[in-house]
Amino acid sequence: MSDKNKVTMYSTRTCGYCGAARMLLTRKAVEFEDFVVTDDVQKRQEMQERSGSRSVPQIFIGDKSIGGYEELRALDVSGELDKLLAG
Repeated sequence: MSDKNKVTMYSTRTCGYCGAARMLLTRKAVEFEDFVVTDDVQKRQEMQERSGSRSVPQIFIGDKSIGGYEELRALDVSGELDKLLAG
């Protein structure tokens, strides 16, 4: 997978939406990097700077902010997620 369509997620251990996003990406056999920001102040700050948001999950494809689980799910349902992942 190229950096252009690399999937990165910022999450916490107890977030239900984070778990749902992990399951959706895993079901689609998408490799992704998951940064758990629960106790990682630097990664949480990085997430906030990249996304402009404090909520989790925050999901990126390449440098593009997708948003959270609901946005990821909507992209999947519309077929746009596959296009973004294909680059």
